[in-house]
Amino acid sequence: MLILITWLLDLWLGEPPVRLHPVIWMGNYLRWVRQRLPPTFLAGALAWLGGAIVVFGIACLISVIFHFQFSIFNLLATAILLKPLIAWRALREAATEVLTAPDLPAMRKMLAWHLVSRNTSALSEAEVCGATIESVAENLSDSLIAPLFWFGLGQMLGGGDLPLGLAFAALYRYTNTADAMWGYRTPELEYFGKWTARLDDVLNLIPSRLTALLICVCSGNARSWRIWWRDGLSTPSPNAGQPMSAAAGALGVRLTKRNLYDLGRELPDPQKADIPRAITLCARAAWLGVLCYALCSVLIQ
Repeated sequence: MLILITWLLDLWLGEPPVRLHPVIWMGNYLRWVRQRLPPTFLAGALAWLGGAIVVFGIACLISVIFHFQFSIFNLLATAILLKPLIAWRALREAATEVLTAPDLPAMRKMLAWHLVSRNTSALSEAEVCGATIESVAENLSDSLIAPLFWFGLGQMLGGGDLPLGLAFAALYRYTNTADAMWGYRTPELEYFGKWTARLDDVLNLIPSRLTALLICVCSGNARSWRIWWRDGLSTPSPNAGQPMSAAAGALGVRLTKRNLYDLGRELPDPQKADIPRAITLCARAAWLGVLCYALCSVLIQ
């Protein structure tokens, strides 16, 4: 019930206000500490560790407090606190804004504003559509499947005495946010963000592959499995290519980033009409993932 309530809260209400959003607080800390420390590996690792201790500790404390309340209050409170750590509706709306932009320059602007960090000013329409599809597939893992995976694992490891699900999910989201802000190969971040980038890779090893599996199952065609198997490790990240390649095969489109990867290279370039298809496919995978997590929780209990 907790997982299902959290999922419905996301579908119905979306993101909480900025001032009340814990991921925004995490980002503010990460930005603040980066501006005040030298660009070294040790500084980056210690900066991550300091924030991780606070995030994990607060989440544990809240979980313990609510654990001793009556069951319905505990259920609703935990669902409300878990909700900001997942973000499917926000991802879907971001992709829709790219789709509904009136022209190519506006599509590039929406893509850069909502979904990617790369320079979008010279991207063709096919590249913009492809980048949008890639972001939806990859962030299905980062924004939903992975937080729920670590929540479930924390609940299982914590047992009845100390539920750790919220703390595990918060720690994952904190690390993923740190990687999104620090994980770049620039002179300032090459070493400073290396610890968080490698840790994020480890934390996403299983969820990214679960996401690809869900996409393949929901696609209903063998091509998605074939492209996933062949191209899943073609990206610089060991995880990003997993759901992206599965989506390329499922949708029958080529997903490429200049000089980095070419997923489904024999397939046609994506068009605007493929973006709503990608959203629908990933929405089905999201529903299937949530229901599977809920069922696994029941079976484990």
